[in-house]
Amino acid sequence: MTTKAKLLAFTIDCAEPKRLAEFYHQVTGLEIQYSEDEYAAVGDGTLNIYFGRVADRKPVTWPSPDKQFHLDFRVPDVEQAAAEYAALGATRPDFQPGITDEGVRWIVMQDPEGHLFCLTPDRT
Repeated sequence: MTTKAKLLAFTIDCAEPKRLAEFYHQVTGLEIQYSEDEYAAVGDGTLNIYFGRVADRKPVTWPSPDKQFHLDFRVPDVEQAAAEYAALGATRPDFQPGITDEGVRWIVMQDPEGHLFCLTPDRT
C-alpha cells in the first residue's frame, strides 16, 4: 500500500513574496503567516499558499500552452470580484474562454506577477 500524503501547501515562485502574500491575503482573507523578502506564506492552518523568491522568474503569456497551473476561487459576484482584485493589482487578460453568449462561467485573472487564477460563481 502506498503511503498517503497530506497536502501541506501550494508554493508559488515569484519575484516579490511579501507583495504576493499581501495580495492573496486581501483576495482570500487567509492570514499572513510569514513575510520576508525570500519567503512568505498565507494560510489558516489547513489551507496554505507559500511564496518563494525566484529573482529571474518570467510569467507566461495567456493564452499559452506554457501555462503550468492556475488557482480557482469561488466568489459571490465574479464581475465585482474581478474589479476589486484589479484595484489590488491584478489584471484581466483579453482572452476569456469562460465568457460566452450564454453568460459568465468564469473569469481569468492574473495576479500582480502574472500567475493565472480564475473566478467562478458561488454555487449556493
